[in-house]
This record gives sequence, C-alpha cells and structure tokens, in this order.
Amino acid sequence: MTSLARFTESPWRADHPSFQQSDLAVRPAPEYASSEVLLSALYRRIGLSDVGEKSVPVNGRDLLKRVKAGKVPPSAALSSEEWSRVLQGSLESPKLPNQSNKRFLQLIPLVPEVARYSGSARLAGNPWSPGDLIERMVLLGSSSKSEADALWTRVFEALAVTSDDDVWARWLESELGSWRPPSHIQFSYQELKHPWPADFVGSDGGSLQFPAKQFVKDLDAVISVKAKMTRRQWVSLLEAVLRIASVAHVMWLSDVTQRAWSFVLSALRGDQDPAAPARAPAVKPVYPEDIGYFPYGRAAMDQAKVLVSRYLHARLGLNATLWGLAEIGQPFEQPLSSQAAFDRLLESVSRHQAELGRISVLETWQLLREAESRTLSCSQGIGSNMLEFVRHCIGQRQTTRDVLRGYDQGYSIRKRTNDARARWVVGLGPVSVIAMTHCCLHETGGARSVHRLCDHLARYGILIGRDEVASSDLGQKLRLLGLVLDSPDAESGVLVLPPFPPSNASIAPPQA
Repeated sequence: MTSLARFTESPWRADHPSFQQSDLAVRPAPEYASSEVLLSALYRRIGLSDVGEKSVPVNGRDLLKRVKAGKVPPSAALSSEEWSRVLQGSLESPKLPNQSNKRFLQLIPLVPEVARYSGSARLAGNPWSPGDLIERMVLLGSSSKSEADALWTRVFEALAVTSDDDVWARWLESELGSWRPPSHIQFSYQELKHPWPADFVGSDGGSLQFPAKQFVKDLDAVISVKAKMTRRQWVSLLEAVLRIASVAHVMWLSDVTQRAWSFVLSALRGDQDPAAPARAPAVKPVYPEDIGYFPYGRAAMDQAKVLVSRYLHARLGLNATLWGLAEIGQPFEQPLSSQAAFDRLLESVSRHQAELGRISVLETWQLLREAESRTLSCSQGIGSNMLEFVRHCIGQRQTTRDVLRGYDQGYSIRKRTNDARARWVVGLGPVSVIAMTHCCLHETGGARSVHRLCDHLARYGILIGRDEVASSDLGQKLRLLGLVLDSPDAESGVLVLPPFPPSNASIAPPQA
C-alpha cells in the first residue's frame, strides 16, 4: 500500500512529517478547556511533573475518599469534616449544567497544589494538555531561546506560593500539601521541553505581529502586578489573558494553514507559473495581515466555525499533496515552518503538477472532503473539538445554578440573552477589560488614547473601531470600572487609564 493510500484510509492520523513537525502546526489538538483547566494544566506542566493529565481525576477521587474516611494527616490543621467543607464549599468551582449529576472535584486553581486533584480536560480517557499549548505559545512568541527560558522561569516564580502571597493562599497550599501522598513531589520548576522553533523565529517571527508574540509581553505585564492584589484577583487576571491568547493563537495557526493551502491548491490546478519571477523577501502572503476573527458585538462562533472548517480542508489538502510528492519520487522533507518552506513546496508542486495529476492528488482531496464531511463541518471529531475549545475557553461559564451566573468575569464572548439557546456574541467581561487595559498600558506609565486599547485587542483578533467604543458594551464597562477619562485633546475624545498605576504616575499627554 502506498503512503498516499494509507493516508486516505486514516486522514486524521497520518499527517506527513513536514506538516506534523512544522513550527506552525496546531499542536496539541485542542479540545474542551475552561479557564480553570488552562491554568491547572499550566501548573502541572511548569511545576508538577509527576501529575499526568489522566491521573488528575484519579487523584481527586482518592482525596475525597480519604477525607470521607477521616484519614487526616498528622500535619493537617483541619478535621476531615472541616476540610470537606473547604473542598466542596469555599474552594469549589461551579459545574456546568451537563455535570450536575457527576461527582468529582472541581476546584478554583488558586494555588499549584489544587492542580494535583482538579482541572483536567476530561474525567476519563486520555485528556489533552493545554499546558503544552501554552508552552508552545511562549516558545513561538519569544525572540530567542534564552528569552523563552527566562520568561518561563518568571511564570513559575509567579505561580509558586511564597511569603509574599496572601494568608489564604499560603494556608491553602500548606493544607493541601499535608494531604499530598508521600510518593508525590511538591511544586518544582520544570524546564521547557518542546523544541525551539528556530525555523519560524529565525526567518519570519521577528518581522511579524501575531498573537503568541503579544502573549509573551502580556504575560510579563500580568506578572508585574501580582503584588498589587490578592492571589484570587491575580489568578483571575492571568486566566483572562491565557484564555484570549490561547484561542487567538489557535485561530491564527489555522488561518496560516488555510492560506498556505490556497496557494498550493492553485498550483495543483495549474494556475501557478513555476517560472514566475521571485517575490520580494519582505512579502509573506502565507501570514494574515489582519486577524479580525471576532468583531466586537457580533456573532462569535460563526466566524470561528468558518476558520476551523477551512483549516481542516487545508490540513487534508496539504497532507495529500505532501504524500503525493513522496509517491512520485519527489519527497518534500522540510518542515513547513516558514514562508520560505511554503515557497519551496509551492515550487515543487508547480514543477510536478502533471505527475501529481496522474496519481489524482486533487481528486483524492475532493473524495476525502465528501467522506469526512461531518468532521469538516465541525459536527464531529477534530472540528467539533476545536469549536468546543473556542466556546468553553473564552465563553462565559454557563452554571447549573442561576445564582452563580456571574461567577465568570474573565470571558471574551457571552450569550446575547439569558436564554440557553441564545447566540454567542463577542463581548469582554469586566476582568478581561481590566486585563487588556492593563496590558496595553503596561509600558506607557500613564493614560493613552482608546485607540491603543483597540489596537491591542486587534492583535488577538478582537475588532472594534475607536469610534465604536463609547456606544458599545466595552465603553460601558470601561466607564463602570473607572478606566476612561474624557479629554477633548485625545483621539475620539477618550483616554484609557491604567488599572494599576505606579504610585508616582500621572496622566500623560494624550498619545495613540
């Protein structure tokens, strides 16, 4: 059986090495992840090396059994009854409507030890690790390996509970530590494990603006204000940034993939001239210039569904083409990690377009589109999982009890109304507004035009014009939070104020 035939038998499990090993691959494949799952997975990836994702529900059930049996460790401060009230009361996170009848620990990831028992993407099977996704974002967005290592260290130090944290966080980490099984290790630094994306960073990363690049700056911005608030407030701020950045990153990678496929598809159809003059090096058409994935106030999931579907079509097409090149004896072995690599693939496809036509590569792709129509329409499989990732990651938590509806304030999309069937629309929660405002003003030291906030949101694919802010849900929240100042000298007449100004800060002259 040829490699192309093997691919057609199992198209989602037989990625070509050039596609699979790309710095721009969507890895790991996203599935369900709430804000708390994201942060819990980051705790495990950066400091709990002995806790695998699939062992988390097991650890949680074991802890509940020990508490119920009254097996209190000698070093614990509370009795089993008191500790049970903490775990299933003040520390408990609201469950989703479809989880109301399930018994498992779902805790607020306030401190690292919580992630040992709670916060996996699934309760059974082999859950994916959002912590790996965040690590890859740090690597892709950093300008050098040393910069990535230094940021990873700062993230670990900020996540660790120290004497500078509030008393509730210190006590909780200590009490959870007393229940830690003797065979488990405490929270300790784990280095970056994924390979450095040298091809992308060395060739294209420096000249581009993309979500992961903004994310590494915003991580530092959030770390810098940890001492100005309680641990709970800071964790909420961090979660808001993780949520927006993770979804934007996956959408951007999907966009790059579908754009690359559009050029390769054109070459397969014979529309590309292999003898055409070379393009200027500064022009990199495989990367999107504008990433308007989430227009503010508009339907959110429709745009995401279109982009995910295009990505899946492109994934099938690129892999069919790569396996086709191998079958005709012209293997393409370079990872698709840069514009130069995509150009070389395009050149190879154009040169061997006739041979690829003889083995029906284009027809194979079209047949796969028909066979995999439910996955491509995001009704099942990878497509459904990716949409679920987007909705639960940035969507406002839907809770079993109406009284807890306001629990989640760090969302980026929300239901238009309280009806369960209402559409999801783009709209930032109060914590997200604070987080984005702080990050966009972090390096300025004072107030700036609202245009700066709009630009910052656009780097994560959230589009809103500066003239639209005042009349929008965003403008209302900025006013309610005391983060705007009317100024006739500023663009659009509004200045955005830093939520956590330095003690010696003053309102700076209006600037963009």
